[in-house]
Amino acid sequence: MALQCGIVGLPNVGKSTLFNCLSNAKAQSANFPFCTIEPNVGVITVPDERLNKLVEMCNPRSVVPATVEIVDIAGLVKGASKGEGLGNKFLANIRETDAIIHVLRCFDDDNITHVDGSVDPVRDKEIIDYELLIKDLETVDSRIAKTLKQAQTGGDKVAKMQYGVLCRLKEALEAGKPARSVSVDSPDEQKYLRELFLLTSKPVLYVCNVDDASAAAGNHYVDAVREAIKDEDASLLIVAAATESEIAELDTYEERAEFLAELGLEESGVSRLIRAAYALLDLQTFFTAGADEVRAWTFRRGSKAPRCAGIIHTDFEKGFIRAEVIKYDDYVTLGGESAVRDAGKMAVEGKEYVVADGDIMHFRFNV
Repeated sequence: MALQCGIVGLPNVGKSTLFNCLSNAKAQSANFPFCTIEPNVGVITVPDERLNKLVEMCNPRSVVPATVEIVDIAGLVKGASKGEGLGNKFLANIRETDAIIHVLRCFDDDNITHVDGSVDPVRDKEIIDYELLIKDLETVDSRIAKTLKQAQTGGDKVAKMQYGVLCRLKEALEAGKPARSVSVDSPDEQKYLRELFLLTSKPVLYVCNVDDASAAAGNHYVDAVREAIKDEDASLLIVAAATESEIAELDTYEERAEFLAELGLEESGVSRLIRAAYALLDLQTFFTAGADEVRAWTFRRGSKAPRCAGIIHTDFEKGFIRAEVIKYDDYVTLGGESAVRDAGKMAVEGKEYVVADGDIMHFRFNV
């Protein structure tokens, strides 16, 4: 699935450092604005202990984990909606992503300049929010001008629906609220909202980049961000990007575990961030498992069995007959597929089955 999370933020907040920790793409990282001009894309493996357990049980010849794409986008500055800095490029790049990872600087360091002269993550957040809101408001106003006449004629029901959605969006945006705060009920409204590709309609994860001492519990900057987003439909994650860089350079699992323990952490911020990005895109995982291959397959939450079958191969969806489903816990507890079958725990599901996260699937089809 080519779904992407875009890492955004003001210059020098730690975006590229964090991206380098997430992938081997090694985006340039330096103490000056706009060092990342073209968006860098990293295909990141999603950590999943379930996959590790299945590999241990099946001892397959091949292992394929789930992945998520992360895009490092150039730093934005005040006035981007009017083309300041690299504003137009930034906004075009973020429009192409499916979700936003918004990195906020929550640490003090006199050696790293801040584009606005002082550390204030709430102010930084509001700068980017404002630029995205202004750009979305331009889009909505333009659409209203085109739709109004058709809606007023009285006979065009589609135009009336679109005009209604646009007016609700305009009201929210002018009040400083993102497009994702606007509720749309009917499938037609939902479809139209998606087609607008508004920047503030994308789901958001705020990442507070802190110093070593704040990696476990956060600090007063993080508290301020948490308070600022309490009414938003958004999540917050604490990561020490500089520390994550040090962890990434350690050779063994034991060394990394020891380093994390000293910081009071059970796992790295990178692992938590990757899983959070995966969830932000509304993605889940089903598995296929056997001696040849254990593989994690990515699907959108709520997908039915034929759609998931089509992820493996289009013929599987076209000729779908049924799905044989084993719950992960049953597979592990009973000791594998044969034992699950013998215990009568394997379910046979049809076209309406909604695949659950962690299902181990086998599809029957005929083309």
